[in-house]
Amino acid sequence: MKWNMTESIKANLTYSVDTGVKPVNETMEQGNLERKYTGVFKEHAVTVHNGRPLRDKFVLDEHGFRFVDYPTRVRDFHDPDELKSVYYPEMEELIKDTSGASRVVVFDHTIRAGDKNEREKRQLREPVYRVHNDYTEWSGPQRVRDILPDEAGNLLKYRFAVIQTWRSIRNRIEADPLAICEASTLLAKDLILTERRYPDRVGETYQVSYNSNHRWYYFPMMARNEVLVFKVYDSQTNGGARFTAHTSFTDPTSPPNAKPRESIEIRTLAFFDP
Repeated sequence: MKWNMTESIKANLTYSVDTGVKPVNETMEQGNLERKYTGVFKEHAVTVHNGRPLRDKFVLDEHGFRFVDYPTRVRDFHDPDELKSVYYPEMEELIKDTSGASRVVVFDHTIRAGDKNEREKRQLREPVYRVHNDYTEWSGPQRVRDILPDEAGNLLKYRFAVIQTWRSIRNRIEADPLAICEASTLLAKDLILTERRYPDRVGETYQVSYNSNHRWYYFPMMARNEVLVFKVYDSQTNGGARFTAHTSFTDPTSPPNAKPRESIEIRTLAFFDP
């Protein structure tokens, strides 16, 4: 299988416009896969670099992401029992290996499909075509309180991170790949606090405003045995990567008969020894 090995492509990414009003991103009730968004969005043409030739140079704590070969024993990603018994432990070990965390807890996963019929058939979510980061200064620690309420008081005394993984679950990713922004090029002034409403709770994410200094990467034609690991929150404030903006985008080099994307993302809490 061949993939685009050019150094970079030009693509349109959808950024948010900071209007001074806090946007809202709402997930509907169970069984309704639609989202409601408020806010103003604008597309910007950016350079997206092919990360494959540089894959061994990326460091999680510096760039905010790693790209690795990591085969899985999962046969059916749509089987929730197999995910929890096989895939969750695999991702916990992968994140320990890539981050140096001593303990990793998977707390969530989302399967997305580019094909509308597949989404409706399996109750899946669509790719997200807006530049964002999933957790904020408030919602990162709050997720520890939500998931591990009895331990949170002690765990929050020490370093922890929210780290995610992203993988194709069927074919190579021929359409709607994930672009990821080098963390050092993402500034605090670029982050827009956004209310994240769920049927059972209210959280907070960052949408992102355009900055010409953002440096974007993607990994064309990702295969099922490849994983993108990226950090969306880190309590450590020593100058390393803390937030890593990302988005799905329309790849202008996708073949005209590209297969619809199917992917899974895993969200974890990663705890570090004092």
